Amino acid sequence: MLERFVSRVKYDSYEDFIENFSISVPDSFNFAYDVADEMARRDPDRVALIWCDDQGNESTFTFGQLKLYSDKAASFFQSVGIGKGDPVMLVLKRRYEFWFCLLGLHKLGAISIPATHLLTAKDIVYRNNAADIKMVVTVSDPEVLLHVDEAEAKSPTLKYKAVLNCDREGWINFSRELEDSPADFTRPTGSDATGNDDVSLIYFTSGTTGMPKMVRHDYVYPLGHILTAKYWQNVIDGGIHLTIADTGWAKAVWGKIYGQWISGGIVFVYDYDKFTPRNLLEVIARFGINTFCAPPTIYRFLIKEDFSPFDLSQLKYCVIAGEPLNPEVYNQFLKKTGIRLMEGYGQTECTLAIATYPWMDPKPGSMGKPSPMYDMDIVDDELKSCEVGEEGQIIIRTGRMKPVGMFSGYHRDPEMTARVWHDDIYYTGDMAWRDEDGYYWFVGRSDDVIKSSGYRIGPFEVESALLEHPAVMECAITAVPDEIRGQIVKATVVLTRDYAPGDDLVEELQEHVRKLTAPYKYPRIIEFLPELPKTISGKIRRVEIRERDKGDTGAGTP
Repeated sequence: MLERFVSRVKYDSYEDFIENFSISVPDSFNFAYDVADEMARRDPDRVALIWCDDQGNESTFTFGQLKLYSDKAASFFQSVGIGKGDPVMLVLKRRYEFWFCLLGLHKLGAISIPATHLLTAKDIVYRNNAADIKMVVTVSDPEVLLHVDEAEAKSPTLKYKAVLNCDREGWINFSRELEDSPADFTRPTGSDATGNDDVSLIYFTSGTTGMPKMVRHDYVYPLGHILTAKYWQNVIDGGIHLTIADTGWAKAVWGKIYGQWISGGIVFVYDYDKFTPRNLLEVIARFGINTFCAPPTIYRFLIKEDFSPFDLSQLKYCVIAGEPLNPEVYNQFLKKTGIRLMEGYGQTECTLAIATYPWMDPKPGSMGKPSPMYDMDIVDDELKSCEVGEEGQIIIRTGRMKPVGMFSGYHRDPEMTARVWHDDIYYTGDMAWRDEDGYYWFVGRSDDVIKSSGYRIGPFEVESALLEHPAVMECAITAVPDEIRGQIVKATVVLTRDYAPGDDLVEELQEHVRKLTAPYKYPRIIEFLPELPKTISGKIRRVEIRERDKGDTGAGTP
C-alpha cells in the first residue's frame, strides 16, 4: 500500500530522506475507499484493529470487517439525513465505533468533528454553533448525554443525536441502527463524490491560550501522516502500534488510523477511564506491542514504576510528542528499557513538522530536525533567520511548496488565518533555537516565555531542571507580574508520593534549580498542587495557572 503514495520507501540517511522523499497525491483521494477498502479487497482477513478496555473486554477487527461496518455506518448516516459537507461531532472516547463512524463519514463526504467527552454544555453549544453541527454521536455516558441535551435548545443546527448501546428519549440507538443498516455502500460519483480540497475534518484546538479555533483539514490530510507513522513512529508492516490518545484529540488520527494503516501496521486501542501506569505496562507486555507513542505525561508516570514484572521484549521503538521531552525522562526510560525516546513536533494545523528520525542520534530535549516537504526556519522579529543558539519563532515557508497534510485554514475565520499565515509564511507561535548540527530545541509558546529583569526565560529549561529532583512528579513554569523585575518565575509542582509540601522543600527546589541553570532562572514562587490543569491531550494549561494567579500568587519566597 505504501508504495502507491511515496517515491521511495527506504532511505540511507536523513540527508537522503530530505532530498528524495515525496508523496504522490491521487486525484479525488478518499482514505476510506482508497486505503481501508482497498486493504479489505486485497486481504479481507488481515487484522486492522485490536481493541481492549480496562474491564477485560477485547475485540479484533479485520479490514473486511471494517469495510462492512463503515459501509453500514455510511448507510445509517445517510438514512437520517447526513450528506456531503454536513458536520457531525463524534464524542466516542476510545470506543471502536469511532473508526466505523470516521470511515463512514469519509465515505459520505461529511465533515467529522472529533471531540472530548469532557466538554460542558457551554462547550458543546459553542462548538455546535461555530461549526453548524448537524449531528452528535456519543458514548452512553450520563454526563455527556445530559450536556448534549442541555445544549440542544441553544443549538439550532443540531438535528440528530445518536448514542452507543442505549435507548434514551430523543436519541437514536446507534448500535442497533448500525446492525440494521445495509452492508453495501456504493462510492458516490459526480457532484456527490469527494474532491481533494473538500473539508474532511475539523478539530477544535485544545485551547491552551484562549478559545478553541477550528482547524480545517481536507481529504489529502491522511497522506501527510505517512511521515508520522512510517518514518517517525517506525511502524512495522504487520506490527502492532499503540498511540495513547483519546479520539477527541488530533493525536488520535496522528497515531491510530491514517499513516499506520498505509504503512501496514495494526492499530491497537487501549480503552480506559483512569490511567494506571502499571496497567498500561501489563497491556504492552500481554499484547506484544511493537511500537509506542505517548505524550511526556505518560512517560513521566511510567518511569516511576518497576518494569521487572513485565516482558517488554516485543517493544522495539518508542516516540514522544505533545510537549518537550525532559532529559531526565529520556535517561530513566533508556535505563529501564534500552530504548531511546525519539521526539517529534507538530501542531493540529500540520502533520509531523520536526522529528528525530531513525537515522539520527537523539539529543535528549531536542525535537530533532525538519521533516521532508517542510521548509522550516527560526526567525527573529524582523524575519531574519536566527543564528545558532539564538531564540526565535518557528515558521513554515509555503511559497515553494505547501506540505501535504497542512491545514487549509481556520474554518470560518479568514482573519485569524491571515494573522498566522500570510506572505507564504505560517507562524507557529512556538519559540525555539537551533544548534550547530541543525537540531531544533523548544523554548515555549511565545505567550509562555518569561521576561524577567531583561532576561528571556523559557519554561522548558526550568521545568527540566525541576524534574531532575526526586520530589517532582510534574511541574509547570509560568510568569507572575512583578513591579521591580517585570515578571518573576513561578513553579507549580505536583510531588511524588514520598514528599510533602513545606517551606524547607521550597528552598531545596529553588537551590536545585540554581545549581542546574543560570541563577536568575530559579522559581521565586513555588506552589504545590495535587494535579496540573491540562487539556484532554495531556498538555499543561499554563494559561489557566496564570489566570488563577491574578488573584493568588501561591506560596514561596520573594
